[in-house]
Amino acid sequence: MKKLLILIVAIALFLHFYPQPEVNKKLDEMMTIALDTFSSATDTKARLKADKIYTDLKEELDSFTEDEVDYLKEVTRNRDSVKAFYLDYCKANKNNPKFHTVNLGKVCKTINRYQKYF
Repeated sequence: MKKLLILIVAIALFLHFYPQPEVNKKLDEMMTIALDTFSSATDTKARLKADKIYTDLKEELDSFTEDEVDYLKEVTRNRDSVKAFYLDYCKANKNNPKFHTVNLGKVCKTINRYQKYF
């Protein structure tokens, strides 16, 4: 155990005084992966549920086609898909081939209200 501790300290000192770009890059990547893993493991899920978008639009679903409703369910199945949809279509101001322009506006307007929670 003592030898392992000495080895770790020696490596830390070496990397501190003689930085190696490749090693530092790899360590930064490993640190990012570790932080993302810890973040997702300790997430409280206190943010907004993704299906809140669907429930807010429930009153307006009569203007949506069946395919659009199915796609809306698919988009609102989790926060990651809502965020990806928001970035791809709402924030980028692109047309979505699965939504009519008016309905896309309704979806984007609803997501925009809760955008800070995603």
